[in-house]
Amino acid sequence: MRPQLQTTRTTLRPITPGDDEFLLRVYASTRADEMAVVPWSEDEKEDFLRFQFDAQHKYYQEHFPRAAFDLILLDGEPIGRLYVDRRDDEIRLIDIALLPESRGGGLGGAIMREILAEGEAAGKLVRIHVEQNNPALKLYRRLGFEQIEEQGVYYLMEWTPPGITQEDETVAGKAV
Repeated sequence: MRPQLQTTRTTLRPITPGDDEFLLRVYASTRADEMAVVPWSEDEKEDFLRFQFDAQHKYYQEHFPRAAFDLILLDGEPIGRLYVDRRDDEIRLIDIALLPESRGGGLGGAIMREILAEGEAAGKLVRIHVEQNNPALKLYRRLGFEQIEEQGVYYLMEWTPPGITQEDETVAGKAV
């Protein structure tokens, strides 16, 4: 089940093999600051980013076979990606990323609120791994996500729907 985004201008559609170059562009945009300080040629940076993207994409496809891998479209044009694994006990947000020109205008927050509404309706926790230096960390905290683990450079963060008790969380797989 895919969330029904509330704005009439924003929709989701499943990714296809023809979307790989766009998805690479989205991925590369999330690494732009990091690449800006690396003393490599543009070709070396492009090769590195393609290698990293291919590895990440393959990992996601292999480790989350039931997940929804969607493009985020604004007025029919792709502006980002949303990967969500809807499990029996939780909703795992694998990845959400927007192109730079689509960031900071509230769209990411609106999409996240849709996912949280889905979690609330289903009585499920929503979890996401976030790099510790990711600017979106502030958004996740504002939305009510709490850090539950530190895993290398990532935080595992969790949002608990209203009305879920500690006993419910234990059943859903959270060590309390």
